[in-house]
Amino acid sequence: MVTADKTETSAHRTCLGVDLGASSGRVMAAWLDASGKLKLEEIHRFDNEPVHEGETLCWDFDRLIDDIFKGLEMAFVMARDAGRPVISIGIDSWGVDFGLVDGDGHLTGPIVHYRDSRTNGCMEEVFDTVSRQEIFTRTGIQFLPFNTIYQLYALKKSDPDQLQRARHFMMIADLVAWRLTGIITNERTNASTTQLFDANLGDWSTELITALDLPTEIFSTTRQPGESIGSLTDDLARQWNAEPDVTVIAVATHDTGSAVAAVPATTDKFAYLSCGTWSLLGTENQTPVLGNEALDANFTNESGAYGSFRLLKNIMGLWILQECRREWYRQGKHYHWPALERLAQEAGDCGTGIDVDDPRFLSPGDMPQRIRELCTERGLPVPATDGAVVRCVLRSLASRYSQVLAATENLTGEKYDSLYIVGGGVQNWLLCKWTAQAIKRPVWAGPAEATVLGNVGLQMISHGWIPDLPELRKCIHKSFRPQRFT
Repeated sequence: MVTADKTETSAHRTCLGVDLGASSGRVMAAWLDASGKLKLEEIHRFDNEPVHEGETLCWDFDRLIDDIFKGLEMAFVMARDAGRPVISIGIDSWGVDFGLVDGDGHLTGPIVHYRDSRTNGCMEEVFDTVSRQEIFTRTGIQFLPFNTIYQLYALKKSDPDQLQRARHFMMIADLVAWRLTGIITNERTNASTTQLFDANLGDWSTELITALDLPTEIFSTTRQPGESIGSLTDDLARQWNAEPDVTVIAVATHDTGSAVAAVPATTDKFAYLSCGTWSLLGTENQTPVLGNEALDANFTNESGAYGSFRLLKNIMGLWILQECRREWYRQGKHYHWPALERLAQEAGDCGTGIDVDDPRFLSPGDMPQRIRELCTERGLPVPATDGAVVRCVLRSLASRYSQVLAATENLTGEKYDSLYIVGGGVQNWLLCKWTAQAIKRPVWAGPAEATVLGNVGLQMISHGWIPDLPELRKCIHKSFRPQRFT
């Protein structure tokens, strides 16, 4: 546990976590109090909405940077006023998306959204050059049409000049760290989501990169979570009146990597569900699972904190409901999330279960209509009300979680006595309750802010305030006790 002298030191210093999700971002401050509990304070929260550049769906990276810098500037003031000056910053973000930087330090083009249609058909074309089996054996990453490998392949086809001008490749969190420090970096947990990272070697797969005729020189040496990237640039340090020792630390920069680091498990063997826009269900291993069973089940082995691997499967998640809510908003029905849960509860059993991973749900659009179309095609009862749609989605997600949990147990040979749910989805009590019913075992729900807790927690380990990952999980369990659903 945290020793008295370390607690005394850490209680007077602040770690900042920049947490970037696919629909929103936030800047949060964290510290350990005198009792060793981890404290968290939200400084600035902001939307992260895609924009269109012509026909291409992109991220508004400039606006994202503006909001991050605004939040950090506020955080430096608040931390200083509280007598806990900032000592470090960590950034985490969603995976697969990236930016290319030229020799003059400028992005070669817009940062394209993974839900853009440019990768349609690219996965099959890549298989004509490198087999599905070889890609999985090297990377251990599941096959999703928007993985970075297919985005780069699509870019090479549509705009090869961008690749020719590129000198550096960086994921989203790496790009933010670059804007803070001026240092080019690639952090390992996010790099692993590209499907170009060799799980066996722990480095970029030059064989795959070369086979697809992509420039190998743009991929820099990767950093492990917990390593220091560097100090703030002089301009930012001066602008924010920062202490001289403020560093940017490469946490588990893939948001799921940070979320899993914060799972408040009390044993080494556990199953988790990181539940937000995406649902990611699996377990933590010390070695990747690269056999044919994992390939056939389309599981992934993403790099985790301190040499671990996250054996998991992507599930469409609350994205479907987020899009339903947006469509209803366009129709003048301004539902809050608690209201949607109430409507689902009141709808009664409609007997409809859908495949939440159907490809039609991947891109933005009229999700209630797509649900009705799928039900009609499959001969299923069509949900007649908005509440029935919500109930259908939540019940279907719970059923899918049960299926994936069983597949995880089959791959690992383990039997997990419960499921830990972390992320924003824990606030949906109906989903937690129905998941417990579907898996026929307890669900531990919380914390909701697991991603940023993993982010700042890994910074605290780096500073020596918390000794290791198991102790971080104990600290989070003590500080943010999860709720039990049976």
